[in-house]
Amino acid sequence: MRGEDGRIDATHALLAAAALHAGFQAVVTAVVYPALVATPARDWTAVHAAHSRRITRVVAVVYGSVVAAWGWALATLPLSPWLGVALAGSVLTGAATAFSAAPTHARLGRLGPRPELLARLVRADAVRLAGAVLTLGGAAGALG
Repeated sequence: MRGEDGRIDATHALLAAAALHAGFQAVVTAVVYPALVATPARDWTAVHAAHSRRITRVVAVVYGSVVAAWGWALATLPLSPWLGVALAGSVLTGAATAFSAAPTHARLGRLGPRPELLARLVRADAVRLAGAVLTLGGAAGALG
């Protein structure tokens, strides 16, 4: 994962951050949210609070890596079609998080496991996974 001069370059850093994010998002989609949705109502408050505490640290690292890689990429690389695809994926993921998943988690924390809120969270998560995979594909394409 090094450029021609032997150093890691912005494209490779973006690819690494995108791969980290896509892997994280796949685990959330396939493991974390199904377990959260299956939580019995009597245990919801404690389980959701623990989930929120634990995942916040991981989200900070993963999303921070993606933002840092994008900062480097946008500052040093010309915007190619592949980078445009990757950027669209990151914007999609960020928007789904900011405008749907995060507010839905807040409501779930206040109101408990309402079926409509859990369904909204799962839909937002599917959008985030699609965005993360799109970002990864665009970043991989940018290497070619």
